[in-house]
Amino acid sequence: MFAKTTTLKNASGLHARPASEFVAQAKLFESRVCLRNLDKPDAAPINAKSIVRVLAEGIPTGTKMEISAEGADEREAVEKLIALVESGIGEG
Repeated sequence: MFAKTTTLKNASGLHARPASEFVAQAKLFESRVCLRNLDKPDAAPINAKSIVRVLAEGIPTGTKMEISAEGADEREAVEKLIALVESGIGEG
């Protein structure tokens, strides 16, 4: 397993459009990809390939989150998704 942390920069949080872009990118990888809201100590990792789960998490701007992956392309998946989040997912 490989994991890294980042902070969500999108002004409106991880709402429908950036969430769908994030999920679409996560689905490109073979590895199991998870997202965890580190600002909620009791939050469990969620499936980053599920738009329903990502939207239900309600992640606002400024949230510290962990992206992790487990599988053949885990490092590439995490690095690409971290870069996507840090780029503002098309909004920044």
